[in-house]
Amino acid sequence: MFTISHPSDSRGQADHGWLKSRYTFSFADYYNPHRMHFGALRVINDDLIEAGGGFETHPHRDMEIVSIPLEGKLEHQDSVGRHGVISKGEVQIMSAGTGIYHSEKNASNEESVKLLQIWVLPKKLGVTPRYEQKDFSGSDKDLTLIVAPDGRGGSLTINQEAFFSLAKLKMNQVIDYKLNQKQNGLYLFIINGLIEVNGITLTSRDGLGVTVSDDITIKSLGDSELLLMEVPMINYNL
Repeated sequence: MFTISHPSDSRGQADHGWLKSRYTFSFADYYNPHRMHFGALRVINDDLIEAGGGFETHPHRDMEIVSIPLEGKLEHQDSVGRHGVISKGEVQIMSAGTGIYHSEKNASNEESVKLLQIWVLPKKLGVTPRYEQKDFSGSDKDLTLIVAPDGRGGSLTINQEAFFSLAKLKMNQVIDYKLNQKQNGLYLFIINGLIEVNGITLTSRDGLGVTVSDDITIKSLGDSELLLMEVPMINYNL
């Protein structure tokens, strides 16, 4: 097993007043040549948007963008007429494809919203832009598949050979994760809690990339929630 460790306090950061962000990989004004991507996984942004704040209309192209609210509600609107709100428990994916304009704003003027936004490099360029959104809050599984290339098991569909899962584990619970595709790697992002991965201890907001491994053993050392992102380990020239 080969691992890449990204402790929470080693991430890049930005404070724009209305927006506070932590960057696992190089993004905006944060640049680290050793933190460009993990295979097809390009961005993991841990954002806090203050009440009434948000991103004004801006473009995206040829990127798969997954948004996961952790607290509060995020309002979005795009150039093809879609308008809606996503809340904690829901997941949204956008295939930017040939190009799309959208805005993302805190839906509340009283409470902040916290969210993870993940960018994945696409398998095919120039696809028709699309959105998909689903509420996974009713899942009682320890490991819930939320994104897959074929939408299997009620997951959202992504334009890449990628598989995202949310894990909710009790203290001392152990699960074994088996890669869906051998050539993929697995990146774990700890939303909260304390876990051990093949002998490596991780805490809230830590990240760990694992390659060259068929089975990854995850043990929760306390009630924990984590995001598992399995992606192709393509050597993208960024």
